[in-house]
Amino acid sequence: MNKITFSFIGAILMTTFTLAQAAEKIAVVPVQSKEVELTYRAEGVVEAVRQSTVSAQISGRVKEVNFEIGDRVNKGQVILRIDEREASQALAGSQAQSQQAQAALQNAKLNYERSQQLFEQKYISQAALDKALSDYKVAQAQASASEAGAQQSALAHAYTTVIAPYSGVVSARMVELGEMVTVGKPLMTGFDPAQMRVMVNVPQYKLVEIGKAPQVLIELPSLNRWLKPASVSVQPAADVRTHSTSVRIDLKANEAGIYPGMFVRSHFVIGKVKKLSVPNSAVLRRSEVVAVYVIDEKNVPHLRQIRLGEPTANGEVEVLSGLTVGEQVAIDPVRAGMAGQLNGAK
Repeated sequence: MNKITFSFIGAILMTTFTLAQAAEKIAVVPVQSKEVELTYRAEGVVEAVRQSTVSAQISGRVKEVNFEIGDRVNKGQVILRIDEREASQALAGSQAQSQQAQAALQNAKLNYERSQQLFEQKYISQAALDKALSDYKVAQAQASASEAGAQQSALAHAYTTVIAPYSGVVSARMVELGEMVTVGKPLMTGFDPAQMRVMVNVPQYKLVEIGKAPQVLIELPSLNRWLKPASVSVQPAADVRTHSTSVRIDLKANEAGIYPGMFVRSHFVIGKVKKLSVPNSAVLRRSEVVAVYVIDEKNVPHLRQIRLGEPTANGEVEVLSGLTVGEQVAIDPVRAGMAGQLNGAK
């Protein structure tokens, strides 16, 4: 025999061994009619409890951008900087005016004190003393106004540095380096991934079934996950057009993989009912075909097409037709299919 013949025989033996091994290890689960929770399904989206857009509070050119979309930002970090030269000049001018007003106030105070002494010595009239007092009060007002202007300029100068109001993740950036921004221009949007919630609209006629303290489970179809919320609250208002009420479902803190805008299904418990179900892992989906492998008394798998209902929170799915109670279904349809090939080869 040549090497090709040996390789071919080895491949056949390996395939036969693999199929035989698959036939020996088929795990099954009985089809059961279980009492499951009857639910009302409402679709919704995930939103962040804390989400905000930071806008420019001063006009200027962007000279520094420190974060991109998806970056983690800690509270107090500098998000971006706006050219502060114009604001610095305005601050310097305001501070100079404040110093000038303080000097004028000091001079008016001294003049008023001297006028008081001269008036007591009968060297000046009451009118001169009143004039000195009036000048002193005017200087006080001018000094206060100049100080307020200096503080306003200092505040405007501080606006050139944009600080993160809380820790979160950057979800959008609406400005580029070197771009000219004006007051009110949106700069960046961020959200806190630690606190998420789901908002759904429920028809008014379903509120009685749901109850004042709803029990609900959250399904994330894209992640094939189910979540238990931290709290549920029905909003005390209804939409005039749709006659529906918003229900806010707060998720537990720091749920991994959850972000704003995700599509979810909320399953509100409204009762209990018996349903025929099998594990979701036992279902074989190929294009439009949905089937399971039923194991007979001789441990031979047979592919059978079924019709499914809604999934349940415990990892199972409702079977509407195609199976009966007591039948054995393969948990791993791929391994069962390999065992079926082996039996077919026999």
